Amino acid sequence: MTIARVVPTAGLTRPELAEIRGLLERAYEGDFADADWDHAIGGLHAVVAEAGQVVAHAAVVPRRLVHDGRAIRTGYVEAVAVDRPWRGRGYAAAVMAGVEGAIRSSYDMGGLSAAEGVDGLYLARGWLAWQGLTYVAGPSGPTRTSEDDGSTFVLPVPATPPLRLTGTLMCDWREGDVW
Repeated sequence: MTIARVVPTAGLTRPELAEIRGLLERAYEGDFADADWDHAIGGLHAVVAEAGQVVAHAAVVPRRLVHDGRAIRTGYVEAVAVDRPWRGRGYAAAVMAGVEGAIRSSYDMGGLSAAEGVDGLYLARGWLAWQGLTYVAGPSGPTRTSEDDGSTFVLPVPATPPLRLTGTLMCDWREGDVW
């Protein structure tokens, strides 16, 4: 069983950060923007390395999600990736276990927006698909994010107030993908 190293952004060197960014750009096949990178910085990183090379990564950063009018301190998962040659070896599970441990110990709930086709990874790990409407607290007020309705997941932890999965869920606004 592989165990990811979990380290804060400040604990990573510039070369390590550059290596992680390179992994993300390869794994997302050129669809990983500067804003996506900014979203992944400032929290904790779960990293798996093989032969001195980073092969898997996930980050968890603090966010505040609002559920039916109640703010919930959320550990939000960003930049989950496994380099193509290393897929199928349990590394995605290892980095997710690392960030989930941080969520369970430091947050009231976990949240993420899943890329197309990877829902099964999250569902198998106990994440719940959000069934209600999603919004962003945008510069001009709450705005529907219907394109994110099918890709939003939450991870309740013992501290999570009761969730109504068919209720509303709103994230804070940010550059790039808001979810």
